[in-house]
Amino acid sequence: MFDWNDLKYFLAVARHRSTIAAGKSLGLSQSTVQRRLSELERAIGQPLVKRHPSGYRLTKFGEELLPHAERIEAAVTDFGRRVNDESHDLTGVIRVTCPEPIIGRMTKSALIERFQIRHPELRIEFVTSDRYLDLSKGEADVAFRSGDTDDELVGRKVADSIWAVYASRGYIEQHGRPATVSDLPNHQLVGFDETLSTHRASVWLREVAPDAKMAARTNSVLGLIYAVKSGIGLGPLPASLGDAEQDLVRVLGPISELSRSWRLLTPPDLRRVPRIAAFFDFILAERELVKSILA
Repeated sequence: MFDWNDLKYFLAVARHRSTIAAGKSLGLSQSTVQRRLSELERAIGQPLVKRHPSGYRLTKFGEELLPHAERIEAAVTDFGRRVNDESHDLTGVIRVTCPEPIIGRMTKSALIERFQIRHPELRIEFVTSDRYLDLSKGEADVAFRSGDTDDELVGRKVADSIWAVYASRGYIEQHGRPATVSDLPNHQLVGFDETLSTHRASVWLREVAPDAKMAARTNSVLGLIYAVKSGIGLGPLPASLGDAEQDLVRVLGPISELSRSWRLLTPPDLRRVPRIAAFFDFILAERELVKSILA
């Protein structure tokens, strides 16, 4: 019989295609990942992965076992949540994920401080990422999210997400400003790199300025802000962040194609957990303040 704990090494290698990256994601050494994966393969009696020049790939048998391993991982995660969350326990940590620039705005607004005053036994821990973390796998508890998602999450709308095109004052002095969206191909642009190629801002730029010269590409909203502030080019930004920068000027927008709703989301099995329910109730009660942070 194999050690169930070894399934996490198989899953990590399947997702990262690298024992080095898998080890980093698990906080372990590459040699530990390789050894435990080999032990799992010996216990099962068949290879699960094969080494290729570009990294590890699953064998046919590994591909067949992957969805079963993922279901076991989800069940263990759910079990852990239920063990850790007693029926009326309002203590512990709430892991919140949102775009990095939003964290500073929340802190300056005293939103989190007010939550701590109301619930002194609860603590907010931010998990920052410009990619959507997988809440169903326990990467975070709740998310402030403004884009489309296929995740099976539940939540509430808390604000509108508005985007516009911005430029630095220095850029405008040197290159002028676009009068309409159709002028964008005549300007230097800043956008997301290939890691965020499906982001609505990336899709929109490809549609309205497919042949434009890209002055810079970045993998985060914070990177977009810095690039536009440097004067290297124009770029789409969330209005809540762009309008707050004294060195930036809104030159176009709001852009209706980029508008979305900000939602507070969590997995269905967490929604009624007391600490998560307390956070939802607080955010909805403070919706006007939240709008000023996000919108």
